[in-house]
Amino acid sequence: MGNYRFILSGGGTGGHIYPAIAIANELKRRYKDAEFLFVGAKDKMEMEKVPQAGYQIEGLWISGLQRKLTVKNLLFPIKLISSLLRARKIVKQFKPHVAIGTGGFASGPLLKMAASKNVPYVLQEQNSFAGITNKLLAKNAKVICVAYDNMERFFSNGTVVAKTGNPVRSDLIDIKVGKEEAATFFGLHTNQPILLVLGGSLGARRINQLIEKELSFFKELGIQVLWQCGKLYYEEYKKYDSNTVKVKAFLNKMDFAYTAADSIISRAGAGSVSELCLVGKPTVFIPSPNVAEDHQTKNAEALVKDDAALLIEEKDLDADFEMVFKRLITSKEEQKNLAVNISKLALPRATNDIADLIEGIMKMYERSNKKREEVSHLPKSKWKF
Repeated sequence: MGNYRFILSGGGTGGHIYPAIAIANELKRRYKDAEFLFVGAKDKMEMEKVPQAGYQIEGLWISGLQRKLTVKNLLFPIKLISSLLRARKIVKQFKPHVAIGTGGFASGPLLKMAASKNVPYVLQEQNSFAGITNKLLAKNAKVICVAYDNMERFFSNGTVVAKTGNPVRSDLIDIKVGKEEAATFFGLHTNQPILLVLGGSLGARRINQLIEKELSFFKELGIQVLWQCGKLYYEEYKKYDSNTVKVKAFLNKMDFAYTAADSIISRAGAGSVSELCLVGKPTVFIPSPNVAEDHQTKNAEALVKDDAALLIEEKDLDADFEMVFKRLITSKEEQKNLAVNISKLALPRATNDIADLIEGIMKMYERSNKKREEVSHLPKSKWKF
């Protein structure tokens, strides 16, 4: 049977959207005639990014609760009821064989309604600290795909938890470009170390302020800088572009950027962490403190405990950055250890393994004529449960 119908929901941030798109792409590769429908929040970035990837998306009027009393919070019950009704209609009309949630508020109403129609669903949790939506949905999930060890503590209801890793862009799994070609592409050369600075597509103000402040420090160390400052900040920082400092709003060729780099400074979003494990370069994480449950710090700490990365919190940058970075850049041994250890944590088959689990669930439902069947029947030897 090849005409499967897959419904996916994940949004609010790229960390939820891009894994969902990667999973859809792999399922589409396997099932050419399959139908796909995404469901997101009406005013979030998935409404732009998903169509750009070639998929149809429906929007729900949903948003999260604010941390303080606001008018938006007063509207939340109305939005939730509206979204549940809309999600029920979408599921009824589309008749999916399986639903896939990668986090974000819109996945809550969608998967709740999928379960009410006996549609099996799979969750994919990117972070080392599970998000509230996935924790609420865990009870009825057939399997929860995770990227870190010991995630069972967030899902204590007996649901199968499979350590698959996070889907990453396919061009990073088998990088073919050489270092000299990659450096030349950005107007840099290989006779001096290259520092890659990543703050996300929009940019990270605190990281940008740090790099601006430390440009003379990097020059003293003989380091070239490939600085992705983000589109929100490019006009402010493009004045620093020079022979040894390349300021970019966005980096389209991440395989080139990672290959050119000798060391990396990055936020610690789940997608970034998974990519950095694949490319295996010494990395200094500066987590964003402005995210739910401080999950970026927890993501970074999961690597630091394995001596696979360095971590500096924003509040400690002024006091600690130069000392930590100079120690790293002047110690070949530390650079090698970090690179080796972070590479050990890579899970390059994540997208394939998640698709394998989804296929297994669909086939179980076919064999049982859509009757409920426990995912625990899946062969466990392949997974870390």
